[in-house]
Amino acid sequence: MSMRVNYEHELDLLNNDIKEMGKLVETSIEQCFIAFEDQNFEKAEDIIKGDRTINDLERSIEARCLSLILRQQPVAGDLRVVSSALKVVTDLERIGDHASDIAELVLRLKGEHVYHVIRHIPAMAAAAKEMVHASIEAFINQDLEAAKELQKKDDVVDELFGKVKNDVVELLKQPSEHIDQCIDLLMVAKYLERIGDHAVNVCEWTEFAKTGALKNVRIL
Repeated sequence: MSMRVNYEHELDLLNNDIKEMGKLVETSIEQCFIAFEDQNFEKAEDIIKGDRTINDLERSIEARCLSLILRQQPVAGDLRVVSSALKVVTDLERIGDHASDIAELVLRLKGEHVYHVIRHIPAMAAAAKEMVHASIEAFINQDLEAAKELQKKDDVVDELFGKVKNDVVELLKQPSEHIDQCIDLLMVAKYLERIGDHAVNVCEWTEFAKTGALKNVRIL
């Protein structure tokens, strides 16, 4: 097998690992809100335990990237792809951490129908999950246009976060049994907002892999 063919094979394996990690974090986000809506606390505990699997996969991908750099000594565009993959898995790991953080809040927010007290939370969760999925697809496919377009969608998550804060403020103005829970729900929204930010980071690393520029600054 020629050096180039071997490199492309290794790169395919790397992309498959990133896809697997992406699916795990997407599933964690989705399962969080199923657990939230259904008051399924066993599922929430499983999400917290499953974060270890995501962390283990991050370390495995990092090892593969470093091995590629040492054995294949990629240059130019090839080096950018591998080095950006190292950054992408860090963002994916942090998304997994935030999903685990939300699951911990689910365990604390034990209360019937509390999921719907703040009415913009479900839409925000759906938007954040879609951003994560689309950002991973853009990176795997090295789709620069999709990455640039997706970065604009972060405004949707930010706008929903603003609406959640307004929902909380309005609810805090009136007597309610959900006062303490609203504070925790605001934290859920904050984690979702951070998840959207990490998805944007993945898009920025896609841009770097394709162009050598990060946030319009030429790096490599």
